[in-house]
Amino acid sequence: MSIWLTRIVPDLRSRDARRDLTGTATAVGLHRRLMSLFPQDAGSDPRAQFGVLFRIEDTTTGPHVLLQSSHDPDLTRLPDGYGTSLSRPLNPLLDALEPGLTVRYRCVASPVRKPGATTREIYNLPAVVPLNGAAADEWWLRQAETAGLKSLTHHAQPLDAAQGTRSPHTPGKEQRIRHARTRFDGSAIINDADLLRQKITEGIGRGKAYGCGLLSIAPAQAL
Repeated sequence: MSIWLTRIVPDLRSRDARRDLTGTATAVGLHRRLMSLFPQDAGSDPRAQFGVLFRIEDTTTGPHVLLQSSHDPDLTRLPDGYGTSLSRPLNPLLDALEPGLTVRYRCVASPVRKPGATTREIYNLPAVVPLNGAAADEWWLRQAETAGLKSLTHHAQPLDAAQGTRSPHTPGKEQRIRHARTRFDGSAIINDADLLRQKITEGIGRGKAYGCGLLSIAPAQAL
């Protein structure tokens, strides 16, 4: 299976780009924009079918969108003047992964815990509870281990929540979307290359449709 990595550099002079990248509903709007780059007859879960994961990268020149997918996106479907974009295959990097290799990583994820039904009832808790601080660090270290990585260093930076409103299939009923986000950066040694390839392809945690879960790696000496 081919995996594609696309970088989109939006031109914020474009009204479409500003709408997708600014404001309080960017998660849903950007999700719709990126899914428009793929075939529209993909069934009930096109994001999963095309392996779509993305995140917004803040750079010195403004926000960039990093998009990963198992289908080459049709970048001609972006509106005129939206910005510049470039896709490249990620398979050479994935094929080069092997145990013992030291890598740098980045992942914007939504660390949460799911209280049991009894605990939720006693303490009036929601179905999922966002984690921060040391609890978020512990969550990430567990995720890294299950992704075949032995973490050497890590740094956690809380981000604004991914949020917006989407319309489900039932007319007139809107659903509020909100995923707490933390960006995890650091270095690690690969313990299991097959597990790591699987997690890079599938993503990590919740909120994958809204800019969470994309795990990016690079050889340590390349950064």
